[in-house]
Amino acid sequence: MRLIRSLPPNQTPTVPTALVIGNFDGCHLGHQALIERMHSLANSEQLAPALMCFEPLPATFFRPDEPVRRLMSVRDKISTLRRLGIEYLFMLPFQSALSQMEPEAFVSEILVAGAHARHIIVGEDFRFGHRASGDVALLQALGRQHGFEVHSVSAVRVFGERVSSTRIREVLAKGDLETAEAFLGRPYSLSGRVLRGQQLGRQLGYATTNLRPPNPPALSGIFAVRVCAETSDDPKHHPGVASLGQRPTVNGRDWLLEVHLFDYDGHLYGQHLTVEFIGFIRSEEKFESLEAMTEEMHRDAHKAREVLSGALRFKEEMR
Repeated sequence: MRLIRSLPPNQTPTVPTALVIGNFDGCHLGHQALIERMHSLANSEQLAPALMCFEPLPATFFRPDEPVRRLMSVRDKISTLRRLGIEYLFMLPFQSALSQMEPEAFVSEILVAGAHARHIIVGEDFRFGHRASGDVALLQALGRQHGFEVHSVSAVRVFGERVSSTRIREVLAKGDLETAEAFLGRPYSLSGRVLRGQQLGRQLGYATTNLRPPNPPALSGIFAVRVCAETSDDPKHHPGVASLGQRPTVNGRDWLLEVHLFDYDGHLYGQHLTVEFIGFIRSEEKFESLEAMTEEMHRDAHKAREVLSGALRFKEEMR
């Protein structure tokens, strides 16, 4: 997969593309439907499968004091899109130049000259150009001028609800991991490289593996989790309990994902881990003392084991 991050694109595909456009935060079932349609068109006409997204998310660019709570990191997005068969990933910087580009210029300079798009696939509510003045109808009209075809894909619905990144953020904020999994098509997860912490958890009898989550993350609290490492010698779906928050009891400020793996004594510093969130236990809170926090950690670990045991039994019954 070729990653192109300049505006205008400093690399252009050697063959025309079938290009899908969106933010793709989370790569949920709706995003996957767009990508499937793109692959179908690419395969039928021997086009390069391509995707265009934007960093930072436009909503965060326009409201930097209220950044969007991210469902996944940029690294996770790139890895996921690579697995989904994207050959050209245009991850364009959403800055003043792009935000002020008129729809016609965006099409001619970015989609046609930059991406060599022959087919463009978008969601039914797609907007583009300065002040979001362009819509699907305008894109189709411009397509007739420039020689590309536009395909608008209807929203995917689960439980009668439209699947969207916004809706997934809402259910995650409530700790509703079951609905989030249904919308994503997989358990919600975060990944990252293991950091060296302050060793406070080890001193309290709960050694933790620490990762830096997206800032700000889409959820917070205490969770039952499963952890996977990239290397075959390290844990695969290892059970644990995790805290995702800003650690108010120890006056923390930065967001941190701290994971205690049950019955595991190894060291994972420098490894890249994926943490799957299986069950919500409670919200993050500030304790009066480390002793009170440690007592609650014992209860959290016990609840996490119960949640994971129940999830495993359910999975076996469904086989």
